[in-house]
Amino acid sequence: MNKVALIMAGGSGTRFWPLSTSKKPKQFLDLVSEKTMIKEMVDRILKLIPSENIFISTNINYLKIVKEELPQIPDRNIIFEPMARDTAACIGYAAQIIDKLVENSIMAVLPSDHLIEKEEEFLKSLEFAFEAAKEDRIITLGIRPVYPETGYGYIEYIKKNKKSEKNDKFCIYKVKRFREKPNKELAEKYIEQGNFLWNSGMFIWKTKFILSEIKKHMESHKFVLENIEKLLEKVDLKKFYGKKLSDYVKDEFKNFEKISIDFGVMEHTKSVNVIPVNIGWNDVGSFKSLGDIFSKDDCGNVVKSKKFEKIESEGNIIINKENDKIIATIGLEDIVIVNTKDALLVCHKNKSQEIKKILSKIEKNKIKEV
Repeated sequence: MNKVALIMAGGSGTRFWPLSTSKKPKQFLDLVSEKTMIKEMVDRILKLIPSENIFISTNINYLKIVKEELPQIPDRNIIFEPMARDTAACIGYAAQIIDKLVENSIMAVLPSDHLIEKEEEFLKSLEFAFEAAKEDRIITLGIRPVYPETGYGYIEYIKKNKKSEKNDKFCIYKVKRFREKPNKELAEKYIEQGNFLWNSGMFIWKTKFILSEIKKHMESHKFVLENIEKLLEKVDLKKFYGKKLSDYVKDEFKNFEKISIDFGVMEHTKSVNVIPVNIGWNDVGSFKSLGDIFSKDDCGNVVKSKKFEKIESEGNIIINKENDKIIATIGLEDIVIVNTKDALLVCHKNKSQEIKKILSKIEKNKIKEV
């Protein structure tokens, strides 16, 4: 069977505003290294899958930046969603296209904006997952938790394991259920029980199988996919792609219910298995998460600024893109300060996941500059 990768790179640019914007969301930022996050993921996966089998699902507005960042990806492999309809629609639509372009394919669905520090371990786990997915089942990578995180979903698995479901490094377990983000007390119980993993959002399956699972568990998606299938039968996807294809399916695509693959399929199917992994993973979901990634100064501050002075300031995150300007803090604790050419953000670390709320107010007041 042929290995393919679908890298999801939609994004709206809200979580890391003002660093990220709707024109340049997180996956196109050099947030954790000198490379953009999407380039990090593609360079990583190229060691396992050739560029002609790597697909990018994104927004038409990001065409220019995708082509600049990923010149090795063929134009036909850049799939534009006509509008945002969440991951079930994204995956179902992309799977239809991939199924027509790559025969007998097994696809890995990967986010474009996660940190993976242990690349070799990740690639080995992915190879194991591809082999396991040759059967009609869904394989997901679950992250071994290192503390009771409340910002992640969890995967509960059945501890009993078959001998045939392991190799020297990895084991496969049957998933009991997917759990929503817990409170701290519940997260602590998950850690104590020992059979809970963080949900990485990375899945591996036969392309035809995930299409059948979406149709089986999501009736509304079934009809939309069947209608899009009829449209795709009339065109040659090796020649008909990009904006032309997006416009062609738009009237059907808009009928997709806005729902994630987790809610639409994972919470209903009995065919999910999980491989626990330790790959140095972080979903980099908010400014607060940068405290887990970057080194800190003597007072626990993450500082990304050429000029910074402090007095009695601890546990802060300081990011300054205007390096001719000094940032100085006095008596601040657990505060995020992000300074860019167009905007200055100041918020508590524990409120950094609520940045979209302030963006809504900015949009309501029609402040277009930011």
